[in-house]
Amino acid sequence: MKLALVTETFPPEVNGVSMTLGRLCEGLAAEGWEIMVVRPVQEHEEVDMPSEEKPYEEFIAAGVPLPGYNALRMGEPAGFSLYRIWKRSRPDVVHVATEGPLGVAALIAARLLKIPVSSTFHTNFDQYSDHYRIGFIQRLASSYLRWVHNRCDVTLAPTRQMADELAKLGYRNTGVLSRGVDTELFRPDRRDESLRREWGVPEDGKVVLYVGRVAKEKNIDLAFAAFESLREDFPHDRMVVVGGGPELPRLKRKYPEVRYAGMRKGEDLARHYASGDLFLFPSVTETFGNVVTEAMASALAVCTYDYAAGREYIESGRNGMLARFGDAEHFVAQTLALRCLPEQELASVRSAASETGKGISWKRVVESFQRSLRAVASVR
Repeated sequence: MKLALVTETFPPEVNGVSMTLGRLCEGLAAEGWEIMVVRPVQEHEEVDMPSEEKPYEEFIAAGVPLPGYNALRMGEPAGFSLYRIWKRSRPDVVHVATEGPLGVAALIAARLLKIPVSSTFHTNFDQYSDHYRIGFIQRLASSYLRWVHNRCDVTLAPTRQMADELAKLGYRNTGVLSRGVDTELFRPDRRDESLRREWGVPEDGKVVLYVGRVAKEKNIDLAFAAFESLREDFPHDRMVVVGGGPELPRLKRKYPEVRYAGMRKGEDLARHYASGDLFLFPSVTETFGNVVTEAMASALAVCTYDYAAGREYIESGRNGMLARFGDAEHFVAQTLALRCLPEQELASVRSAASETGKGISWKRVVESFQRSLRAVASVR
């Protein structure tokens, strides 16, 4: 079958949505799908640059920096071009992965051509508004997102919890498309003692890790607050932050003792994960949270809120620790409870996390995506 996938972000950009879409395209291509990826030009990329050999065709639209995310581009509407291309070479289904101008233009072009359209709900952009002091537009953003998705034949959310919440908000035809984890890449044996020595970790100390965008919508300050509380009883512990973002300069000034490793990719990222001990993820704006399952697969003891990937895969006290959603005090308390476990019990939690991670395969996710796409394509 032929798929046109429309997205504002795609590899080599580093974020959960990009990584997920890259994995899905690779998996579908391996199953024999013909794929066109429609995306904006990326930072430091020119539209007419020769591209490396890829298992899919690309249509690259003009783009402008996304406000607050200068490294990402928002695609400019390219509906007329897509209409002409798809009229000449018709895809069986168009999948709209992001709700920006490029995605909406693609949706309109597909509707004019009576091509079935599916979509995924990846990011709670409307919830981001509170973190950037523009909460007054939250209702408008929510209405806009619902309007876009309700013009698609199906909207796939990463968890059943999210799909049910969207349905309550008036989204029609919701379904579930989970996320996988690369267990060949993220695994415990990538632990690197030389890296831990570089971080200055004493033998009796633990590494408290955060991986992700260093931004307000990730509730990043709570991770630091939890670590500060933990350090009162465990002064030899160290905190390491992997990732970049707008809050990085402020946090470096406020917490100079923390190690800031910057952006990491591939095996280097996996080495950083596996060299940690505890993983803190206090974000309350996730639709899934890929870093949670990557940390689990790397055998870290994860503390996160009871929703999204945490609710899906963590049994509190057995393979990680869950805090009541949005309760900052409880998040700190659960972090301390995790750290205070006897060494043998903490090792058991980490081992159970690793076993859970091994069972979250991308192959299963790709198979689910194929079924959803085929179901949508068969409607018309």
